[in-house]
Amino acid sequence: MDWQILFTLGLIAVALAAMVRELAPPDLVLMAALVCLGATGILSPVETFAGFANPVVAAIGALFIVSAALRETGALEMTLGRVLGRYAGTRRSMARMTIPVAGLSAFLNNAPIVAMMTPTLIDWARRNRIAASRFLIPLSYASILGSLSTVIGTSTILTIVGLVDQAGLEPWHFFEPAPVGILIAAAGLLYLLIVAPGRLPSEVEVVEELTDRSREYTSAMRVIEGSPLSGQTVEEASLRNLPGLFLVEIDRGAHLITPVGPDEVLQSGDILVFAGVLSTIIDLQRIRGLEPAAPEQLLKSLPGGRNRPMVEAVVSGSSPLIGQSVKQSNFRSVYDAVVIAVHRNAERVQGKIGDIVLRPGDTLLMQCAPEFMRLHRNSRDFYLASELSGATPPAFERARVALAILTAMVLAVSLGGIHISIAAFVAVAALIGTRCISSTQAREAVDWSVLITIGCGLGIANAMTQSGAAHFVAQGLVGSVGHLGPIATLVAIYLLCLVMAETLHHNAAVAIMFPIALAASVQLGVDSQPFVMTVAIGSACAFAVPVSYQTHLIVYGAGGYRFRDFIRVGVPLDLICAAVALTAIPRIWPF
Repeated sequence: MDWQILFTLGLIAVALAAMVRELAPPDLVLMAALVCLGATGILSPVETFAGFANPVVAAIGALFIVSAALRETGALEMTLGRVLGRYAGTRRSMARMTIPVAGLSAFLNNAPIVAMMTPTLIDWARRNRIAASRFLIPLSYASILGSLSTVIGTSTILTIVGLVDQAGLEPWHFFEPAPVGILIAAAGLLYLLIVAPGRLPSEVEVVEELTDRSREYTSAMRVIEGSPLSGQTVEEASLRNLPGLFLVEIDRGAHLITPVGPDEVLQSGDILVFAGVLSTIIDLQRIRGLEPAAPEQLLKSLPGGRNRPMVEAVVSGSSPLIGQSVKQSNFRSVYDAVVIAVHRNAERVQGKIGDIVLRPGDTLLMQCAPEFMRLHRNSRDFYLASELSGATPPAFERARVALAILTAMVLAVSLGGIHISIAAFVAVAALIGTRCISSTQAREAVDWSVLITIGCGLGIANAMTQSGAAHFVAQGLVGSVGHLGPIATLVAIYLLCLVMAETLHHNAAVAIMFPIALAASVQLGVDSQPFVMTVAIGSACAFAVPVSYQTHLIVYGAGGYRFRDFIRVGVPLDLICAAVALTAIPRIWPF
């Protein structure tokens, strides 16, 4: 055995052990392995870092930004968030959620979709007094199942596309994996709807309710002109059973409606006065069609645009605000801030926000200019001030623009023959140019660890080929099961991909197994396409271990799951996907 083969396989074994034992993140482990391959001369400097120059790596980075823009504009909330509706039983509600998520995941990276839908789904479950844990694992699984139908749904298949181009094989078109991906998605969704509900935990989370001991804020929101809430009843608008929130009254000009019944129809211009806990008051800012009831010109005159921070501050005993109403204090001009809500200990504050006369100890929730914290953190007017994260409302007015850009990108790739990397970067430029996302947000949206993992994986895959390690392993694999025929080899490759994906990282599994599968097809003298597709599907369809994929990790903590919950639900799905894939792939792409 040549020393290069021995060194490459030994280095990969060490890297696998390091990732299994979680000694370091996968991107750092693979980068260390890649540098070692370059330092020993197995790869030249150009070959060492060629993976980072692969267009697919750039495309994945751009798709992170596209997904972030859809989240920042509320486009995902407008599409997926509205399909849940009222609770109609576990299976029916799960169908409303999983089918659209699977459909959209074919055209967007699945991790941002799950990241956006998780808090939306938890809030929906709280309102309906059901367990979010019954829906969060299916959310993650549905996003993966849907991503198997196109080349851009998941970074795993995009990595395969890069390896196919690197190997000089026939390039994959946009819907290349769709014939088998759709079959797997259909079988997987049926399992989620019929079998999985009985295997999922069903503990209902204890939600924060509005009680006499609550830290209660009074807030007022206006139903804007053209709001989708206009013409809906309070109950239809889902404003009746929000946890920790109570709709006190509706101010309709000269007409004050209190108490507010569930059948009261909302109208444009209505001012809704709420009493509630802080988290739910902040959530009100993200409801499309509602805006703070402060005069519109005050909000628009604040510096910072949509990225104005939300700040909580306590009125000090020496503040000049004491004894004045919010309106009389000229609050906007003095502090470059607009009061959104007021909390007064052990007392429900009555009336409009602008008419509330401030007292020492009142806590104000404000939308502020970006410089507020720097200028007023040590001000004598406030005892303390803290910025609240996650309170920026989506730019709903740009949601349709973002969706139009996404549609144009998909059509350009699928019908126009434009490479995904070029189309994705044009889409990013359009999204930034139309202010659907800022340049700062675009930089922050990119998950650099994923890009490093993929770039290193492409380099390691090249080293497997250059050193002869892939040929050596494939020879052993074919020698062990090749006499049983190509299908037996295909099964062995799928199972190896699945084990690596469950225990390591999906993209690492692809990088290691792709050259082995390619070499095995050459030694068997058959077409490489079914082997390449097996690597793609086997590395993507891993559902049993929560740490194996980003979407699993997102819902793992949020749903309060235990490790065994994923085992119970994921292992049967692993087996279903394997059975469908290994039955369909040889028939769709014959040897």
